[in-house]
Amino acid sequence: MTSAFTLREAHVLDRAGSFDGPCDVRVEGGRIAAVGRGLPSDGASVDFSGLWLMPGVFDCHDHVTFSTVDVNEVLSTPVTQWALESAANARTTVEAGVTFVRDLAGADRGLRAGIAAGHVPGPTLQISVVLICQTGGHGDGYLSGAGLEINLTPDYPGRPPYVVDGEDSMRHAVRAVLRAGADWIKLATTGGLVSEHDQPLVAELTPEEIAVAVFEASRKGKPVAAHAYGGDGLTNAVLAGVRSIEHGGFLTEEQATLMAERGCFLVPTLSAMRDCLRWAEDGVLTPTQCEKILGFGLDIGSCVRIAKEHGVPLASGTDYISREQHGNNLEELALMHQAGLTVEEALLAATAGGAELCGVADDYGRIEPGFVFDAIVFDRDPGDLSELAVGGVFQAGRPVVRHPRLAEALP
Repeated sequence: MTSAFTLREAHVLDRAGSFDGPCDVRVEGGRIAAVGRGLPSDGASVDFSGLWLMPGVFDCHDHVTFSTVDVNEVLSTPVTQWALESAANARTTVEAGVTFVRDLAGADRGLRAGIAAGHVPGPTLQISVVLICQTGGHGDGYLSGAGLEINLTPDYPGRPPYVVDGEDSMRHAVRAVLRAGADWIKLATTGGLVSEHDQPLVAELTPEEIAVAVFEASRKGKPVAAHAYGGDGLTNAVLAGVRSIEHGGFLTEEQATLMAERGCFLVPTLSAMRDCLRWAEDGVLTPTQCEKILGFGLDIGSCVRIAKEHGVPLASGTDYISREQHGNNLEELALMHQAGLTVEEALLAATAGGAELCGVADDYGRIEPGFVFDAIVFDRDPGDLSELAVGGVFQAGRPVVRHPRLAEALP
C-alpha cells in the first residue's frame, strides 16, 4: 500500500471518546497528516463512509509469551517452541486490534526487537522481562518436591534474576533487569490469585525493598508497575512511587484517594479476574487454587467503580496467560463499561489512557495530526462495546488486517 493515502468520510474517535464525523483522515509516511471534512484529493483515496475508525488499543498488562499455566507443559516445552508460539500470540494480538502492549513478564528484548524489525507481526512492545518477587512470593514458582524454581517462561541465557530478599538483593535484580533491556520494572507487592503459596491481601516485599526498586529504576528513567490486589502491599507500592497498580481487586476508597493524589494508574485486568473465577468454578485449576479464588468473594468491578469515583487514572489491560485468551483483548473494554465506565471513558482508557501510562502520549493513542497511524476499523457502530468485531487494523500506516475497502481501492 502506498505510504500516502486518505480515508474518506469515516466516523472517527475524538478527544472526548465519541465518534465524530463523517470526516477524512490523511496519512503520510505512517503518521496522520490531517483530519477534517473534505480534505483535498491528493494521491490514493479510500471510501470509508459507514465505517468507524479509532486508535489502536493499548493492552497495558499482557503476557504474549504465556500460553499455559500447566506446569508439566511448561517444563516439557523446548525454548524454541516457546519462542515460536510467543510470536504466534503476538500476531493474534495485533490482528485483534491491539497495536501496543506493555508486556509485564515474559517477553524479552529479542521479541521486542524482532517485532520492531518486522521479522514477525505483532504489537509495539514495552517489556519488564520478569516479575521481581520475594522468596516464596507471587512469582516464585518453587516446586517443593523437586526443589526447583519454575517460571511460566523457560530459563534461557540472559534472563535476569527475579527472586530477591533484602535491599541489596533488590538493587542487584533491578539493575540486572534494566541491563536486560526492560522498559518497566514489575514488582509483586502482594500475593496473587492463580498461585499455590501466596495470598492476594498479604503484603510482599518490604517498603524499603520497594523504595529501592523505584529509586534504581528512576535513575535510568524507567517506571515501576506493582502487582497488588489490596491491603498493605498495595499501599506500600503507592507510597513508594510506583507508576501503576496492576489488578487492585480489593482497592479501598482510602487507597484510591492516595493513588489519585499521586497520579498512580490502575490497570484493573477485569478479564483475568473473570477468567480466574470461571476456572475455579469449573475446577480446572488445582484444588488449592480453586479454594483460594472462590473463598474471597471477589467483585471484579468494584475496583473500577472506586477508582472512577476518586479520580484515579485508568488504563486497559488483560493479563492473559493462556493461548485460548490471546486475541480476545478487546473484551476488556466491555468489562470496564459494565463495571461503571461510560463507553467514552472505556474507549479513552484503552487508547489515550494507555498511551499516557506508557509515556508515548505525544505519538500514540489519538487520531490527530502528527500521531502515528495505529488504528482499528469497525464495520458497525461499536455501540455498548459488547460486540467489537474488528474489520481492519493499521500499524504505523500499514494495514496489518486489510479491510476489504482497501483491496477495492488499492489492489
